[in-house]
Amino acid sequence: MPYFDAASAAPLHPVARQALLATLDEGWADPARLYREGRRARLLLDAAREAAADAVGCRPDELVFTSSGTSAVHAGIAGALSGRRRVGRHLALSAVEHSSVLHTAAAHEAAGGSFTEVPVGRSGAVDPAAYAGALRPDTALACLQSANHEVGTEQPVAEVAALCADAGVPLLVDAAQSLGWGPVAGRWSLLTGSAHKWGGPAGVGLLAVRKGVRFAPQGPAGERESGRAPGFENLPAIVAAAASLRAVRDEAAAEAVRLRALVGRIRSVVAERVGDVEVVGDPERRLPHLVTFSCLYVDGETLLHELDRHGFSVSSGSSCTSSTLEPSHVLKAMGVLSEGNVRVSLPVGTAEADVDRFLEVLPGVVAGVRERLGAPVSVPASPAPVASLVVDALGRRCPIPVIELAKVIGEVPVGATVTVLADDEAARLDIPAWCEMREQEYVGEEPADRGSAYVVRRLS
Repeated sequence: MPYFDAASAAPLHPVARQALLATLDEGWADPARLYREGRRARLLLDAAREAAADAVGCRPDELVFTSSGTSAVHAGIAGALSGRRRVGRHLALSAVEHSSVLHTAAAHEAAGGSFTEVPVGRSGAVDPAAYAGALRPDTALACLQSANHEVGTEQPVAEVAALCADAGVPLLVDAAQSLGWGPVAGRWSLLTGSAHKWGGPAGVGLLAVRKGVRFAPQGPAGERESGRAPGFENLPAIVAAAASLRAVRDEAAAEAVRLRALVGRIRSVVAERVGDVEVVGDPERRLPHLVTFSCLYVDGETLLHELDRHGFSVSSGSSCTSSTLEPSHVLKAMGVLSEGNVRVSLPVGTAEADVDRFLEVLPGVVAGVRERLGAPVSVPASPAPVASLVVDALGRRCPIPVIELAKVIGEVPVGATVTVLADDEAARLDIPAWCEMREQEYVGEEPADRGSAYVVRRLS
């Protein structure tokens, strides 16, 4: 069964498995103790730290291991903000950061701080000049991911790091998605990573803090990991994480070329065979293994279940697959279609035949879901068009509001409007995206007794 969700968790690398099993026998003792077993455990921990630091591009004494990538982000942001509290309490970040960063920013604001979200373009990347404009005299820390976890777009980290350095603001880089493919360029100040993203075991993160960065660990003081990650080290998992990071780096150059070609094929073939689809993310400046596309008139949850039934494991940023009923904050920030969203992220070693079969199955799956939802095959025409229409889609989830809009747009004359009443948050994003894809005019959103009224003008 092809597993195409490596961006969530990559399969355990064979080197990680070997290292994990070996360290269970050799590395069970306390590395802080001076007896023989403790010294042996300390040697394993030091070697893992040196290997991880070499892959990150920092000194071993600048890197600590944490219990997860999320805990590394939380500790990194909190420690940097506290260390620079005399400068101010302002935080700058991009609008497409991982939820661990956004949640930390929200908690910081609730505690009396402030933050600014830097917008992104339709490719998902920030403009370095716009990011620099968000830096203020009281900015204590800036955050920017190396590459986006949902659409694969690489961020201009080196350019932003240089601008932050000129402004005297440390930059924290969430490198969870990219670290397995190579080091992060630029003058970053703090960096975080997560082992299960590159084929290491879950439950291991890393936090690098450059020398000279003001940093004050938060919470009760601990004796381990420089006081920045409390608790007994999970040494077998740490050793396996470091060993697998080195192993995937050795394979990265060749595998990146191979997977980039497969992803490029997915990008082009999906656009050719599916129809009414938007392939999102930067087509060039992107991770080699990840592609995201959104299909009009498709229920994302049903689409994922159907692909799973055909043997393919993929993920989605569509609100139709979430309990919050809201579209992905990444897709929302980009202003792209969210309904029927599919993220394909290929693990190392993915067979070309599996990609070929996915491309054979996908068009029929999408067509079947659209047929069950009653989606229009083409824009209908009416011999007696009316001046304007109101479509009541209240209480109906995506993609139904857009489907109902598409069914009736041909019933009004060119220049007339269709107003869609909807209370599903996804409509706020998907109706404008539909207008751009179908070359109709999105007039705007108006208040309504329930939900919102989305006004669309027919142009063709």
